[in-house]
Amino acid sequence: QEDLVESGGGSVEAGGSLRLSCVVSGAAQCMAWFRRAPGTIQEGVASIHSDGSANYVASVKGRFTISHDNAKNTLYLQMTKLEPEDSAMYYCAAHKTRTLAPTTCHGATKTQFFFPSLWNWGQGTQVTVSS
Repeated sequence: QEDLVESGGGSVEAGGSLRLSCVVSGAAQCMAWFRRAPGTIQEGVASIHSDGSANYVASVKGRFTISHDNAKNTLYLQMTKLEPEDSAMYYCAAHKTRTLAPTTCHGATKTQFFFPSLWNWGQGTQVTVSS
């Protein structure tokens, strides 16, 4: 089981940028960022597979970029053109299944296929965007 430690959250004005980081103790083939705003269900924001493929929820496409630095064992989420609707607690996660096809990895972040127990989780970092 990996340990995941996030950092980089904060408060910004609409249109601003933030970069979230997540140091991962182990090697996971499938990693992702999720978010949860008060009164809403957890939402998969972006996922990345060890083959380099990435997937994004429609609302962040073109604004957010997920990446992974193997040398630093760190997962990133670069967020630009932030909107108040992006305000939430952000969590990085590593899928527990060691061998996972890219399509299965990306699909596992979708609401209908999402099972929290299949992921290892970080503690979360708050992002607040003011209008």
